[in-house]
Order: sequence, then structure tokens, then C-alpha cells
Amino acid sequence: MAENKKEWYVLRAISGKEAKVKEVLDAAIKNTSLGEYVSQVLIPTEKVYTTRNGKKVLKERNLYSGYVFVEANLTGEVIYELRNTTNVIDFLRGRSKSSQPEPLRESEVMRMLGAADDLRSPQEDNSQEYIVGESVKVNFGPFSGFCGVIREVNADKKKIKVEVKIFGRPTDLELENSQVERV
Repeated sequence: MAENKKEWYVLRAISGKEAKVKEVLDAAIKNTSLGEYVSQVLIPTEKVYTTRNGKKVLKERNLYSGYVFVEANLTGEVIYELRNTTNVIDFLRGRSKSSQPEPLRESEVMRMLGAADDLRSPQEDNSQEYIVGESVKVNFGPFSGFCGVIREVNADKKKIKVEVKIFGRPTDLELENSQVERV
């Protein structure tokens, strides 16, 4: 009997429960005969710096929220076992209810695995790109609470020059992007 090769499939999971699905499937792979048919369970994530209370925090975020990738050979009861895992909605498949789960194309798998590898290094959260002339409020440091206008932006160093009024006189402050917030 020729053994079918394992392909990548996508399970739709309840958003926020992807890690639980992976945990349950990993345990089933180790402890039951499901391990003969399923070799990997993957949730691609990226590491992102976010600012919380003026401090940079490293956070892991799912690339594809609500999806769990499974490398499996779907023979026999494997489809039933995967579909009926806790917090799994169903396989990603064609529009008709009777259609079989569709494997990912090789190019999609390579892009997904490549993207997962590329994003292992922490990335800066680019939501804090400021422009000259924009009004900001200093939220960290000795000038906390002062409002001012951006005069200069240095994107490479992630610093900005903000002009604030101290005792009625304009004063330039050089601050990090994380030390200010939009007004």
C-alpha cells in the first residue's frame, strides 16, 4: 500500500484560541495514533514592540488570527479527529458543504514558512510614524504633560524634535517616538 504524502491544511479556529488548539493537537500527536498522520501543527507569529505606559514591551502577535496550519495525511478518521478538536470550527475548504479540505499550494507553504522565519526577529511597531507640524503631547520624562509641535523627524534613530512652550518661551526638546503621543 502506497502511503499518501503529508500536505499542509488550514484549520479555522475560534479567534484567540489558536494556542489551545495547538496544545491539544500536539498532545494528541504524542499520545495517540494521530501522530502517524499529523506531523506538525503551526501558528505563525511575529514579535512586535509596542509602547505601554511609556515603556517598550515585546509582544508576540499571530500573523493569521483564527487559523492553525497542520501538516497531515488526511486518510480515514483523521479529518473527523481534526475537525472535532476543541475550539476548531472546520477546515478551510471550498464553498460547498460537501467539499473536501483543500491543501495549500507549495508556493503558499513556502511563503508562510518563509514569513514565519523572517518575522522571528522583533519588528518596531510602525504605527508611530510622525510628520513635521503635527501636534503631540509628551507622555514620559521630565516634560510629561507638555504639548507641542513636531519640528523635525529622524526616522532612522526613531527620534523627533518637539517645540514646547516653557514659561511662554518656545523650547526644542529631542525625544524618542515612544515618549510622545498624538493629541
